[in-house]
Amino acid sequence: MTRKPARMYRYVKSMANTRREYMGGVPASRITQFIVGNKTAEFPVQLTLTANEKCQLRHNSLEAARISANKALEKNIGITNYRMQIRVYPHNVIRENKQATGAGADRVSMGMRRSFGKPVGTAARVEADQTIMIVETTQQFYLPAKAALRKAGMKLSTPCTIRLEKGADLIN
Repeated sequence: MTRKPARMYRYVKSMANTRREYMGGVPASRITQFIVGNKTAEFPVQLTLTANEKCQLRHNSLEAARISANKALEKNIGITNYRMQIRVYPHNVIRENKQATGAGADRVSMGMRRSFGKPVGTAARVEADQTIMIVETTQQFYLPAKAALRKAGMKLSTPCTIRLEKGADLIN
């Protein structure tokens, strides 16, 4: 697991590293489910969480956003009255050039020599105005669904916007 903070991996700076067959031991993604809730029903209202800026979202933050939104939706709406889907996948492998610390570290660590780094996790590259999550529900559960998406947006490293994509005539 990475020891560096997520803000170091937020911005898109270099080429994408997605070819895992050339890398030894990429950690598995933390995201376990991409679609939760009622997977078969049709819902008239659709809310989306979209990114305002181009950035990288680490798999840990996507899973934290999914868990917080799902918990809020289950508590306030019920498991059968919504469907939530994550629309991005963490393909990009992020690396870290680990530095030795402690006594004698200057003799062990190589500094910036051969500093390509070891794979420590994955991230999803997100463009500006790209949809990250979708929640579908009925018109009576519009406000709890919007609050759940707001909670999920707090877990992500980019400013997010909640949009009503479908069912605006039912809400107003």
